[in-house]
Amino acid sequence: MSSSRFERRRNIEQQRQALKRRRKKKNRLRISLILLTFFIAIIGYGVFQYYSGYISASGENELPFNNGKKEDKENNDFNGVKDLEKTNVLILGVDSTSGEGRTDTIMIAQYDPDTGSAKLASIMRDSYVSIPGHRDNKINQAYHYGGPELVRQTIKENFGIDVEYYAVVNFDGFAQVVDVLSPNGVEIDVEKRMKYTDRAGGLYIDFQPGVQRLNGQKLLEYARFRHDAESDFGRVRRQQQVIAAVKDEIISFNGIAKLPKMIGTIQPYIDTNISSKKMLALGTSFLTNPKDIETIRIPIDGSYQNKSYKHAGAVLEMDIEENKQALQDFFSTKQVVSEKVSINEVAVDNIQ
Repeated sequence: MSSSRFERRRNIEQQRQALKRRRKKKNRLRISLILLTFFIAIIGYGVFQYYSGYISASGENELPFNNGKKEDKENNDFNGVKDLEKTNVLILGVDSTSGEGRTDTIMIAQYDPDTGSAKLASIMRDSYVSIPGHRDNKINQAYHYGGPELVRQTIKENFGIDVEYYAVVNFDGFAQVVDVLSPNGVEIDVEKRMKYTDRAGGLYIDFQPGVQRLNGQKLLEYARFRHDAESDFGRVRRQQQVIAAVKDEIISFNGIAKLPKMIGTIQPYIDTNISSKKMLALGTSFLTNPKDIETIRIPIDGSYQNKSYKHAGAVLEMDIEENKQALQDFFSTKQVVSEKVSINEVAVDNIQ
């Protein structure tokens, strides 16, 4: 009798344990399905946001780099050497839609994914440098002569710094991205009274000093203002100030969720060899490990003179070796050997 009772109890316990295992299995399956659904939803949201931004920007007339077929261009004529430890990007800001114009903004951005550190070097557009295959001239002439690749060669020739990626950004794209990121504007401390009108160019700059929120267009106007005693030096400083403010805005207002849409928005306004996938990965890494952006301006203080040449106009003639060392120390990189450019690679400028 006792043996039979024991058997019944054992069977009941076994059934109970089996039921628990089935429930655990169902719970694990349910959790897995929930996670899978969540993962798919995230991907779907990212794709939706990307194309939402792209379609929104593509609705504009005469987009600078939108030929109706945007393709990633990782393999093109930009021959920068890959840095296995850090990502270097040449950033060129332009107004023109073609490669015939000059660049208003020349920057080298460096990001170290291991440490999360970000650095930004601004090179003054009137810097008088050696341009491979051409006569010495302002550095922004390199883009006019040979596009991003010649700018890369020029930077490598003069400063011993190479870059793997480039991004030619039309200024309208910057304004669009700011408005997507922060519809209520970006907080900026306007340093002084600024007023300038260019009716022909449709430019009406009018700022009062103090902390305020600026939309994309106004923020761009603030960054580009140079009609004061500081001229381009003040503009470079304000550009770096604006980039830091936009970075803070992205971090403060859940920029990771908006990142796909921002990339989609900027695509028609940017010519780059960075794939959308790479752009998203770098952006996500940067936003999840935010640090202050270190900055430098080239030429550094006390290393240049104001000169004028008939073929180039007013220039900043700098001590190349001093600025090369400053830039390499800033990026903590070893000097690279300047590459030789053949006559066939770059057309020689007519010497006047």
